[in-house]
Amino acid sequence: MENLLNWFEKRLPVMNAYKKHLSEYPMPKNFNFWYLFGSLAMLVLVNQLLTGIWLTMSYNPSAEGAFASIEYIMRDVEYGWLLRYMHSTGASAFFVVIYLHMFRGLIYGSYQKPRELLWVFGMLIFLALMAEAFMGYLLPWGQMSYWGAQVIISLFGAIPVIGDDLTLWIRGDFVLSGATLNRFFALHVVALPIVILLLVVLHILALHEVGSNNPDGIETKLPKGAKGEGYETQFPFHKYYTKKYDIIDSVPFHPYGTVKDLIGVAGFGILFAYVIFFNPEMGGYFLEPPNFEAANPIKTPDHIAPVWYFTPFYAILRAVPDKLTGVVLMGLSIAVLFVLPWLDRCKVRSYRYRSKLHLANIVQFVISFIALGVLGTLPATGLYTLLAQIFSFGYFMFFVLLFVYSKNEVTKPLPERVNY
Repeated sequence: MENLLNWFEKRLPVMNAYKKHLSEYPMPKNFNFWYLFGSLAMLVLVNQLLTGIWLTMSYNPSAEGAFASIEYIMRDVEYGWLLRYMHSTGASAFFVVIYLHMFRGLIYGSYQKPRELLWVFGMLIFLALMAEAFMGYLLPWGQMSYWGAQVIISLFGAIPVIGDDLTLWIRGDFVLSGATLNRFFALHVVALPIVILLLVVLHILALHEVGSNNPDGIETKLPKGAKGEGYETQFPFHKYYTKKYDIIDSVPFHPYGTVKDLIGVAGFGILFAYVIFFNPEMGGYFLEPPNFEAANPIKTPDHIAPVWYFTPFYAILRAVPDKLTGVVLMGLSIAVLFVLPWLDRCKVRSYRYRSKLHLANIVQFVISFIALGVLGTLPATGLYTLLAQIFSFGYFMFFVLLFVYSKNEVTKPLPERVNY
């Protein structure tokens, strides 16, 4: 058996990859609560893939049968209601986890050199997830699904010259119809999941190439042989950890990181189960009441709004009276996140050792983002529009101010070793 395993390992080094990228991957020993959300994102991704596969077995991707098939899944398929709620709750949980994961990167400077490409891959995942969620939101073919997609797709019509043709190409018809539903179904269940999985692999490879950041934002000291020559054949991390605990800053991911993540998974699982079994609609934010009514092209809901995880960007769109300007600003609100590593010119990463101005800027950015998320769910009245304009200004000013003050920011002295 040992000879067989050695023969297999020489031709496909599975165990070597397992050690290098998982069990013996060097993890900074001062990881805290904020470092749980990367592994939780992987957990939710697996949940979405598995529940999605099972749901497609009973779903009918046609304008005539989509809504009825959802009712069939909920009422007649064994545990179909559980699969549907796991998938719908999982979509919202995915964005909760992703937003918190991005926030951690923001406060600890995980986007700074040499992790710029890591951040860009993460933002590409975020963009692909938004597309995936938008495509999936149409599939129940309920009232809010239909009219929400109608509003979002019509935004492309504001693009000069190519807008009308682009809108027609996206819909696949002159109106939102079964053709639109079919192509969205194909993208949601086949194309976009492949793109997301590829980006996740690239994200992890980029992370393991440059190493993980930590709450202090300083480079960790690794035991000899942890990276470089000999890494593939021998990684004596446990020996160094047990004998020289005081003089290294990193620990092997297993068992120290896995135990930490398992605690996070347990806490997340309790909250996830509570929502599924006791409050799957979450007051209309996860599943809107109009979506329990079949799509009707001649009956418009009283108030059309996207799902909560799109509402911050939707509020920025509505804050501007001109449709084209609103679309441009909404696009810029996402695009500016991609260039964040080059807007922050400070040499210090973590907010712990940066100026009070930087901390205040982060706080106002978080307040602006949450406020925009709330305003995006409300009707576009005069007061709410004014507030959306104010908080949109705060959102963009975060990046402008960061670029201005980060170059000559007065920072605190960095520690020589990670604080544990």
